[in-house]
Amino acid sequence: MTTTPEIDPAALPSGTGCAECEELAGWWLHLRRCTQCGHIGCCDSSPAQHARGHAAATGHPIMTSFEPGENWLWDFRSEEYAETDVELSPPHHHPESQPVPGPAERLPADWRNHLH
Repeated sequence: MTTTPEIDPAALPSGTGCAECEELAGWWLHLRRCTQCGHIGCCDSSPAQHARGHAAATGHPIMTSFEPGENWLWDFRSEEYAETDVELSPPHHHPESQPVPGPAERLPADWRNHLH
């Protein structure tokens, strides 16, 4: 197993939704998980792009998808996919019953117009 300082297999996800969007009563399109600390942030297509903001603010450069059925890593330093054979602690995605985008009750009627 390859280990790097950017990946902590024991770090648990911070929740089932974007941490900042939850605090601000916002919404997201897709979710990303920081491989170093487990922070859950929203993707670059989401209005607030909190995963990228987390990477910039903390220096934690590698994120993985937190979507069901997706298994990839992204390195914000190189703006390229990353590879590792390190298995992160479960859960590996938000609950399958959780809507995308979400949360449904906070989506504006014109939510598609707010995507990047």
